[in-house]
Amino acid sequence: MKEGQKLWTKDELILAINLYCKLPFGKMHSRNEDIKKLAEIIGRTPSSIALKLGNFASFDRTLKERGIKGASNASKLDKLVWDEFYNNWDVALIESEKLLAKVRHTTVEKLNGVSEKDLQKEGIDRERMIKTRVNQSVFRTIVLATYNNTCCITSINNTNLLIASHIVPWSKDQKNRLNPTNGLCLNALHDKAFDKGLITISAKDYTIRVSSKLKGEKNLQFIELNFIEYEGKKINLPDKFLPSKEQLKVHNESFIS
Repeated sequence: MKEGQKLWTKDELILAINLYCKLPFGKMHSRNEDIKKLAEIIGRTPSSIALKLGNFASFDRTLKERGIKGASNASKLDKLVWDEFYNNWDVALIESEKLLAKVRHTTVEKLNGVSEKDLQKEGIDRERMIKTRVNQSVFRTIVLATYNNTCCITSINNTNLLIASHIVPWSKDQKNRLNPTNGLCLNALHDKAFDKGLITISAKDYTIRVSSKLKGEKNLQFIELNFIEYEGKKINLPDKFLPSKEQLKVHNESFIS
């Protein structure tokens, strides 16, 4: 460590990896406004934050598969924090949101745009609803950032039309509810078709498969334009958090061939 530098604390690293999850890989530079804001909050320079994100990138399996190494000076504590996230997304992400809310002097629900008007005033139902809404907001933020706010099938990039889709549904895999590798960025139409098993993404090669049930529809022109047009094509893969082949295998099994 250079003279005058201070060691990173675990809390600072947790805040940094929280930001790593929420930024498209191509925007992890010192000029990014979100990086500047975090730097101001924790008393570090934007450059140091950007370098730390590069350290985390060195552990990202997706980047390794693409031949991107990330920074080469990651510490043991960097690896420890990364592993805590990667092995337990649901707990680690929410704890990082709580820490972020604390340093920003706000609440987790306000941080994630959860409206008080939509919540029960008190009791267990209210707490459960807050947790669910926060989880959904965090998952959406991360998945859309992972795919650079673009549908992985059609390349639609209007965020009002995009959904953070779970590969294996929220209700069927509690351990991977917030795992970004269990997510796909899809437009609303293809999200519904994916949810109903009318399309799937091959776990072998990430190509799109279309159900024969769709091909038998009367309005074939609409089906051809919106579904058959994409059959056999590879989805637009993200720069980080590659969709899990294990999760895709589960979805492939529910696909209506």
